[in-house]
Amino acid sequence: MANFSFDIVSEVDLQEMDNAVNQANKELAQRYDFKDSKSSISYDRKEKKITLVADDDYKLRALTDILSTRMAKRNISLKALKFSAPEHAFEGYLRQTAELCMGIDKEMAKELTGSIKGLKLKVQAQIEGEKIKVSSAKKDELQAVIAHLKGLDFPIPLSFCNYR
Repeated sequence: MANFSFDIVSEVDLQEMDNAVNQANKELAQRYDFKDSKSSISYDRKEKKITLVADDDYKLRALTDILSTRMAKRNISLKALKFSAPEHAFEGYLRQTAELCMGIDKEMAKELTGSIKGLKLKVQAQIEGEKIKVSSAKKDELQAVIAHLKGLDFPIPLSFCNYR
């Protein structure tokens, strides 16, 4: 009997994130309310961090709004960013960093597998590093698990891959 499976992962396409930040910077350069401002959005791909620098609190909120709009247009979940508290930087500016969340940590993985086991379906869910492999003899049960997980409001973005 053939076993079917899929993986649950939490990943962000780094190239799409790069494109979203570039588009946000283009919009920032064109907006009138940011004229003569030292506001900026920078993205460090290796560190997986985004740094927002703004003149004041209003402009910092506008920067996060611009970035989140560009991310949404590129199908990047806003749950992928973990914002730190704004801090005062040079000359009275505000700086805020946002970290890209990649991978499912152990606590979240245990919570997910517990939720899958709570469905009372004949599926096996096992944690493999930063992903969860779900397998079953029936495709319908796997699709029920995917539908259930999509309905959950989980704090990290979940994607399903390697569906076999």
